[in-house]
Amino acid sequence: MALMFTGHTLFLALMMFDVFAFEESVSNYSDWVTFIENVDQYEKQQLKGLSAEQKLKKTVLHPSLYFDAQDVQALRQKAHTSHLHLFRVIRSAVTVMLSNPLYYLPPPKYADFAAKWNEIYGNNLPPLAFYCLLCPEDKAAFDFAIEYMDRMAGYKNWLVENAPGDEVPLGHSLTGFATAFDFLYNSLENERRQKYLEKIWSVSEEMYEYSKVRSWGKQLLHNHQATNMLALLIGALVAGVDKGSRANIWKHTVVDVMEKTMFLLNHIVDGSLDEGVAYGSYTAKSVTQYVFLAQRHFGINNLENNWLKMHFWFYYATLLPGFQRTVGIADSNYNWFYGPESQLVFLDKFIMKNGAGNWLAQQIRKHRPKDGPMVPSTAQRWSTLHTEFIWYAAEITPQPPPDYGTAKMHVFPNWGVVTYGAGLPNSQTNTFVSFKSGKLGGRAVYDIVHFQPYTWIDGWRSFNPGHEHPDQNSFTFAPNGQVFVSEALYGPKLSHLNNVLVFAPSPTSQCNQPWEGQLGECAQWLKWIGDEVGDSTGEIITASQAGEMMFVSGEAVSAYTSAMKLKSVYRVLLLLNSQTLLVVDHIEKEEDSPVNSVSAFFHNLDIDFKYIPYKFKNKYSGAMMDVWDAHYKMFWFDHRGSSPVARIQEAEQAAEFKKRWTQFVNVTFPMKNTLTRIVYLFYGPYVNVSDCRLIDNAKSGFQISLNVNHTENTISVVTEYQNLKARFDYLGFGGFAKVIHENKVTKFGLGTESVKKEIKSNRVVFPFGFKVNIIAGLILGVSLVILAFQWRFYISFGKMLRWILILVVTLWLIELVDVWSMCTQPICAKWSSDMRRLEHDKGNKAKQLEGNPVVLPDVIITSLPTSGAEILKQLFFNTSDFLYIRIPTPYLEIPETEFEIDSFVDPCEWKASDVQNGNFRLIQGWLQSLVQDTKLHLQNIHLYEASRSKVAQHSALSKDKKKRSRKRESLSEQKSRARGSQEKDAEYIRELRRHLIYYPNARPVLSLSSGSWTLKLPFFQEILGPSMKALYVVRDPRAWVYSMLYKNKPSLYSLKNVPQHLAAMFKGENGKEKCSLNEGYASEYESLRKEFSNSKSNPISMLSYLWLANTAAAMRINGDLLPTNYQLVKFEDIVNFPQKTAETIFTFLGIPLPPASLNQILFATSTSLFYLPYEGEISPSSIHAWKKNMPHEEIRQIEDICYSLMDYLGYPKFIE
Repeated sequence: MALMFTGHTLFLALMMFDVFAFEESVSNYSDWVTFIENVDQYEKQQLKGLSAEQKLKKTVLHPSLYFDAQDVQALRQKAHTSHLHLFRVIRSAVTVMLSNPLYYLPPPKYADFAAKWNEIYGNNLPPLAFYCLLCPEDKAAFDFAIEYMDRMAGYKNWLVENAPGDEVPLGHSLTGFATAFDFLYNSLENERRQKYLEKIWSVSEEMYEYSKVRSWGKQLLHNHQATNMLALLIGALVAGVDKGSRANIWKHTVVDVMEKTMFLLNHIVDGSLDEGVAYGSYTAKSVTQYVFLAQRHFGINNLENNWLKMHFWFYYATLLPGFQRTVGIADSNYNWFYGPESQLVFLDKFIMKNGAGNWLAQQIRKHRPKDGPMVPSTAQRWSTLHTEFIWYAAEITPQPPPDYGTAKMHVFPNWGVVTYGAGLPNSQTNTFVSFKSGKLGGRAVYDIVHFQPYTWIDGWRSFNPGHEHPDQNSFTFAPNGQVFVSEALYGPKLSHLNNVLVFAPSPTSQCNQPWEGQLGECAQWLKWIGDEVGDSTGEIITASQAGEMMFVSGEAVSAYTSAMKLKSVYRVLLLLNSQTLLVVDHIEKEEDSPVNSVSAFFHNLDIDFKYIPYKFKNKYSGAMMDVWDAHYKMFWFDHRGSSPVARIQEAEQAAEFKKRWTQFVNVTFPMKNTLTRIVYLFYGPYVNVSDCRLIDNAKSGFQISLNVNHTENTISVVTEYQNLKARFDYLGFGGFAKVIHENKVTKFGLGTESVKKEIKSNRVVFPFGFKVNIIAGLILGVSLVILAFQWRFYISFGKMLRWILILVVTLWLIELVDVWSMCTQPICAKWSSDMRRLEHDKGNKAKQLEGNPVVLPDVIITSLPTSGAEILKQLFFNTSDFLYIRIPTPYLEIPETEFEIDSFVDPCEWKASDVQNGNFRLIQGWLQSLVQDTKLHLQNIHLYEASRSKVAQHSALSKDKKKRSRKRESLSEQKSRARGSQEKDAEYIRELRRHLIYYPNARPVLSLSSGSWTLKLPFFQEILGPSMKALYVVRDPRAWVYSMLYKNKPSLYSLKNVPQHLAAMFKGENGKEKCSLNEGYASEYESLRKEFSNSKSNPISMLSYLWLANTAAAMRINGDLLPTNYQLVKFEDIVNFPQKTAETIFTFLGIPLPPASLNQILFATSTSLFYLPYEGEISPSSIHAWKKNMPHEEIRQIEDICYSLMDYLGYPKFIE
């Protein structure tokens, strides 16, 4: 399933539009707006209370930043016990500093200090001062620290002369100096205290003034802003003890900006940062310190932020085997700039509390290289030691995350990154692969910029993705942990440094004419503002793991300029085993595209191991890397069999404050036709590749035969990835690729199954053409004999020769026709119908082998109202595979028949026999029309001819949904509102129509809002057949009753007129009159009918019996459906285990879960930024609000009524 690239359907926009269109889901951005409006008053209250508290403690002002004076003794004890390993690292760092004062002390002269990038001095000061606090007896270290601070206090400013517009060095110096002052305060004499304090004050004031004019003051989620805002906050906290009024303004400024940062981070569901791992560690260093300080000093709690909960994986899932090197995405070092041990122990102590953070920090420190390019910079290696010591929780036993030890795939759906084999020891079998194809700034930022849900965001001006690279569809490969293909890391923003494709000639080429790569390239920083650049996107289409195999693909056409007229730049990666990676580029262009060449690049930064030319089987050109006699090889060819010789080059690029060397393989292919496919194979020294060839090159996909270790693997890949029908036709299921290997077929996204090869009964020993040749030879031989002995026959020579020639030519023509009909080469100029037939036959080889029918899914979603089924919309909308349709809506109403479908619930079950007996024919026809010809059904809706009654009914419905205005509306206002509502309803239908124009094979997903449909799925099954995929959503009865009675005022129980619905349901003889048409009354409703007639009943008991009756009846009725057609889904599983539940649902549908849909369901369930109607925000904690807010006697009553079925569904008792 592919994410749609058309702007009108992006996730965030639809999420926001739902607020006013249909009230299915909303974002709580209004909460943030409210926070901004009240932040001034909030800050005044918090800071006023803080000032009063500080006045009471005037005698002991410092330390107060991270701990109080009374905590110092405990810290000293920990340094010799539980934190001894960290204390030794700090002591070692101080020893190194003392051993080389000329290098580590700030220079005596200001000119020398300002002449270079000087963050080293601010960064090294806190661990030095912290050591002096832990070891007051070490006079040498203390004297060193005093000299250190005296020199910094004596400088006129802390800026760098050759970077006058960059205050980051100033921020590092302010953070370090103010932190050291706080630690050493009680050891300083009054004169130095005053001198240092005045310096902190003046620099903080300077930083505050810069924040009003510099870009970092408004560019969110950027390392500069986090660094400088943290510096201003620390300066304000330290200096503000004595001068509170001015410092409070600084604190207010920082809190305003950083709370916006935390709010935006909460949108990022995967814990990533778009600037990459290196700069991400830089930003995260400041973010974790802010979170701690904001809670300690202002009582602001960000510990429930979802980004923090997921941030561990940003470090773990990007680590190459051996714990030393990380994947290089965006401007990057070989690993981290800051930490990440400090960030990891913070996460373990305050967020995860499971030992994984401590364990990973332990592994990283244990495996830190002692020399070489992966050694941390002297300016950064010690800067977070003090916070690591302070936050380390020794009581949490270090332990690896679950499933550690086996290679796993990890998807970052917001970042657009997939990794495989991360966080493992370095060994022969541990291989690492990464793939990047994402949106500029990450999915959340990109959508926020384009759909502007927040007024305080000024488009791309509020962000700075300048450290990102033009790297959509880039990849890295490290078999056995040995990097074979890497990225070029920090450097100029050039596409050819990122293992992506570039094209020529391009009419808009800027820096490498006539070649052009991806948008935003050609400068030191990525250009993100300008024509098309801000719309640059890549998209991970699918990512699936099957054992040690992995398949991932991405589309990057939107990352290239439209001037090149490319239709698709689709790259697929298949990791066949730990040694073998297959990469295929599928490129489509318009007929009038100016492009006629494509060039691919593969990098390696390891100067010890260089690429050299290589030839595979004297057939395909390639390259090889010799690593101590272990040969890592690659070769390539296109769909025509061409394999050009590559250029192997070396280059040096400007990086940070130095040059970085890289080598790369560059191979260029012609693009003669509108479709080009290029195959690359990369493999390590421990496999034997004997053959690789393209065996099918159809329009919708291709097949490759790859022989590895004397075993053939047949790899089938669909390139029409947005066409669900094409995928089913070519592969036999709704995925994107499969591998047939030794009588097993691996369907990526669904699993591996065994298949039995059928023995062909029509096997021909001698081909037809061979037979014709034999017959022709016999005729010629007989003819020669006749000619030799013609005197024996009474026939003329000429006549005999003519008959012989006629027979030979006839047989030759027959053979030609036979060969022609089986030819697959373009030279054969086959009729299009024959080509389609052959392509279809080839695509269906595996389907014939497996014997499974191909059925496209028609999805039905049903549940009791307010059970949370609406959340499943996040899995199905905004995709090319599905069309999410809510039933009913004003233009999609259920036909009126002799049986009226109750909008809430009814006790009538419809069976397959009802279809056979001709019952409910109108509904049968309506359903068949809507599902089997959705496009025609929607086109036949007359949008501007809605009756007045329909508009009036919809207006009344809207009144129930919205808060009523105290002011009485005039007639004109009512008419205007009705017209607006009608227009929104019409726009919804137009949106569905547009979706089907873009994706005509999208399958309908009918979300039925009435609980009546839960008992009618066998009826649907009989109409739709095996294509029906029904999802029945059930919810904990206690949460359901709580939502009905307590979540809203007035309650849903009143708004939905539940008593009236029940009265109508049980009207007549024993309540069965309503179901008299087909005698389908569900007996489970008898208990509800008795409770309804009981004068002592109450809303709790009636709702409990209603849940019990409907759920029990639905499970009985639907239990007869096949598991391939029906699945029960618990709402709590969707919220608590969104990824696992979503994968289960999509496996049921026969389709891999797309990363885009994964991102949407994670956003809806994990961020507290998503609302359901009448429910409020959705999160794992909010769905259990009944535990805190519902009277225990009511919980007990629900459990007494429903427990038997609750227990069956896995809902334990809350009250024993």
